[in-house]
Amino acid sequence: MIVSVVIPTYQRTALLSRCLEALLQQKFDKEQYEIIVVSDGPDAQTKKIFDDLTGFDKPNLRYMSLPQKKGPAAARNYGWLNAKGGIIAFTDDDCVPDAYWLNQIVQHCNTEESVAITGKVIVPVSKRPTDHELNTANLQTAEFITANCACTKSALVKAGGFDEQFSMAWREDSDLEFKLIDQHIPIKRIDSAIVIHPVRSSAWGVSVKEQKKTMYDALLYKKHPQLFRIKVRRITSPILYYLIIASFLFMLTGIVIKQQPLANIGLVGWLGFTTFFIIKRLYITKLSLNHITEMVITSLIIPFISVFWQWYGAVKYRVLFI
Repeated sequence: MIVSVVIPTYQRTALLSRCLEALLQQKFDKEQYEIIVVSDGPDAQTKKIFDDLTGFDKPNLRYMSLPQKKGPAAARNYGWLNAKGGIIAFTDDDCVPDAYWLNQIVQHCNTEESVAITGKVIVPVSKRPTDHELNTANLQTAEFITANCACTKSALVKAGGFDEQFSMAWREDSDLEFKLIDQHIPIKRIDSAIVIHPVRSSAWGVSVKEQKKTMYDALLYKKHPQLFRIKVRRITSPILYYLIIASFLFMLTGIVIKQQPLANIGLVGWLGFTTFFIIKRLYITKLSLNHITEMVITSLIIPFISVFWQWYGAVKYRVLFI
């Protein structure tokens, strides 16, 4: 067994089935790779997929389940720690690996060395994408993401695998990348190892819910402050958000203490900065009435929610990250 593919999942059977179909058709010796799917908690529907895949020639296909939900980082750890391959390839259940994906990974990865691979991610989007599509498309420029990466098992052992404190799908891959760098483990960029990452359908206003992930920025910053500033962002504070919030507070203060000039200054600042935020989000995105309405309403909420979760993370992980 040369390579093990590890996929975390939970109750997304349609997406997982599409991913497995691509993995079962890899241009690679079926005897030399295995596919390990780890459910983030008990999931009878996902297990049924494996019951239906019996009785035909295929690579070794293994289903595992965590006893309770702990997040994709924990699921990946459980998978690679039980893997038989010397190379561990990671992708996600909403991805579609190219037919030569494993072939390219193995060609550039020596199992006798501690080394990591990061491949190319392609996100198909509309000519005028939605805000959600645009955010997903940022995966194409990410340096190291679990949608398309691989490590020799020795590299994962040295780095300590994924930090399970990252219990949502956010920053756990950056944390692994930074630990590999700290351990002086080379990370090779292989653009011929391709994974397609279609944009999933999303609920209206999903960007507000996504702000919760911001708290894990604080954890990543606490663990790797220098690399965070270099590779994520140079300053920790979202300045525009603070300008919006400060203006709003000026307006409220002026109203409460009955100082109309102060209230007016706050109102103008809040409207101005918020309008700039809305225009920034709409500048190259879809201009349908529904999408414009979504961007206007969520832009009124996001600065407050995002800063709340950032401060929540700073308190939770005891780090000055505001």
